[in-house]
Order: sequence, then C-alpha cells, then structure tokens
Amino acid sequence: MAAPTAPTQRIELSKMMGRWYEVARLPNKIQTGCQGGTSDWQKTGEGYAVIQACHKGSLAAPVTEWKARAKVLDGSTNAKLQMTFFNGLVRQEYWVLEHRPDQGWLILGTPGGRSMWLMSQRPTLSAAVKAQAIARVKQLGYDVSRLEFPQPARN
Repeated sequence: MAAPTAPTQRIELSKMMGRWYEVARLPNKIQTGCQGGTSDWQKTGEGYAVIQACHKGSLAAPVTEWKARAKVLDGSTNAKLQMTFFNGLVRQEYWVLEHRPDQGWLILGTPGGRSMWLMSQRPTLSAAVKAQAIARVKQLGYDVSRLEFPQPARN
C-alpha cells in the first residue's frame, strides 16, 4: 500500500475520550490472536493516558493490557499523536485518518501505512455503517483483503 495521506481533518479530542472497540485491523505482532480489543482514552494533565486491552486467543482468555501515553504532535488538526509504551521504551506516531463522531467510528493508522485500526464507540457497528467505514479504509489506500475482524468485546 502507498503511505496514507497525512490527516487534514480537525479532530475534537474530547470526542475521542472513553472506550473504543476494535472492529478491524491490519495484522501486527503484538495483537496476534487478540479478540475483544478495546482502547480506553483519558485526558491527563500532560496529554492522554491510553489503556489497550484484548483477550489472546478467545474472549474466555484472561485480559492482556498495555498502557500508553499520548500527546498531540500537530495542534492545527490534533490528528497526529505520539504514543509511548513500556515507560517510554517504545514510541510510535499515530494518525487519526478519519473520525466520524456522528457515526461513532474512527480510522487510526501509522505513517507509512503499516498499521491500521478501525475503532468504534460501540462493541459492533451496524452492517451499513461498517461497510461505509471499510469503504473509507479502502479509499485511504489500504488492502482491505488483509483486514482481520476480531470477535467484539463484551460489555
């Protein structure tokens, strides 16, 4: 895939707070076998605290969590974020490539297009909204045939 175009849409970060559910993702090592993925965003004094969680293998498996800190890199859009994991040992830039707060979903990716997630504010999206979101993923240049669709998290 070609690298996605840098985000230009202005993001209201207050609408990103709370729990997000993983609907689809491109394969990546750390999430191999992850089911029921969630990402909890909370505003802190210096940025954002993020707790990502999933069940490795099945929803019956114990929860695996990893914590991150996020800060805005581009204040003009709020769409470019620097996230640090494992007390700063791992750093990665993430881009909010599309945010549809009216429909409760967003597309998060890394520069270069290697990683991508479709996230929802509900455990599942309606078939029509999911199809629209996946069409947008494809428009952004991602190979949708490679997408993984994990089992949704339970509430």
